[in-house]
Amino acid sequence: MTIHAELILKGGTVVNHDGTGQRDIAVSGGRILGLGSFAPHQAGEVIDCTGLHILPGVVDSQVHLREPGAEHKEDLETGGRAAIMGGVTTVFEMPNTTPLTTSEDTLADKVRRASNRMQCDFAFFMGGTRENAHELGELERLPGCAGVKVFMGSSTGALLVEDDDGVAAILKNIRRRASFHSEDEFRLNARKHLRVEGDPKSHYVWRDVEAARLSTERLLRLARQAGKRIHVLHISTADEFPLLAANRDVATVEVTPNHLTFTSEDYDRLGNLIQMNPPMREPHHRQGIWQALASGLVDVLGSDHAPHTLEEKARPYPGSPSGMPGVQTLVPVMLDYVNRGLLTLERFVDLTSHGPNRIFGMAGKGRIAEGYDADFTIVDMKARRTISNGWIESRCKWTPHDGRTVTGWPVGAMVRGRLAMWNGEIIGPAQGQPARFTEAL
Repeated sequence: MTIHAELILKGGTVVNHDGTGQRDIAVSGGRILGLGSFAPHQAGEVIDCTGLHILPGVVDSQVHLREPGAEHKEDLETGGRAAIMGGVTTVFEMPNTTPLTTSEDTLADKVRRASNRMQCDFAFFMGGTRENAHELGELERLPGCAGVKVFMGSSTGALLVEDDDGVAAILKNIRRRASFHSEDEFRLNARKHLRVEGDPKSHYVWRDVEAARLSTERLLRLARQAGKRIHVLHISTADEFPLLAANRDVATVEVTPNHLTFTSEDYDRLGNLIQMNPPMREPHHRQGIWQALASGLVDVLGSDHAPHTLEEKARPYPGSPSGMPGVQTLVPVMLDYVNRGLLTLERFVDLTSHGPNRIFGMAGKGRIAEGYDADFTIVDMKARRTISNGWIESRCKWTPHDGRTVTGWPVGAMVRGRLAMWNGEIIGPAQGQPARFTEAL
């Protein structure tokens, strides 16, 4: 092919929707110019990717970056650094900040704060409430909006719509797919007495399997009645998957690396550090999540990156906050599972690039294809590294994976044709921009 590109990625193994194979990638103007075999003289710059795999840029579609309101534990800049160091090129951030992201003004404020300050590209969820339900059909189409997010069970922050009428009002007004934290608030309130002071293990006794199953059952019924599309976040129980499998026309499914990794048995070792909502559960639930991933029922991986300081985490349970950092460790933890034979590299790409593209209608991201944004996650599948707190770019400066040795590591990240991370170094000024969506162009 006769071309002249700004940049060629030379000699790498491309993993994409059409298979895996060695191909060069030509890039100009921030977009992919072509795939094939190109000579070095056809570009102004050549990056040698021999021995490396080039994936479509990894999208983490569930992160909490704490700005505005809790910048002491994270802000958009440090969260963007954590993402890019971990090979994540786009993040979708949640609305439970202070103030809540529930209006045109609060969304625009976040987009302004993030533009050219985050190393990766970004989008922000609009919080769904009883008060803004009638406006959501317009709010969800604003620039930089990833869609609507609803909390049916209380978690960090003040967003909560626990009743069927409130959820139905939101579903009535949306046009895009909405994302849900699915735990039954009525059951959570009724079981609060089961929390044991100083014992994080009681977290999964309180927020039990039935609280998740009941809520997801209700949510699926309401979505079907409304004829609307939903995305159910961080599934933590084996019991929810049969319900979701029976409703694939309206529901898509997210799981987290956390629930694929940790179980209730890890509370003895890690305590409050692995306290999150929904909680780590007995080992057979983790096995159920892996089975759902293998059967194709799971659509995406989201890290649910939710940093808190170690001082906050050290408070006696239940005064300790729920959530843990995860955007920087998503890629290495999951690549290690690829190397251990628990999923293929192609399936990982489906979960982190093609899946977000398909579910959220991303424009120009999620594939390595001519005309798409030149977003790439470049990995060394043979690199053996140990994850450590010292490597973490998040302001919280810790990870529950501290000391975990993995095989497979992100060595490069490119965002719209700009190399933002290479061999453990963040490169150049931040140039992050809002991601675009086909239903909001």
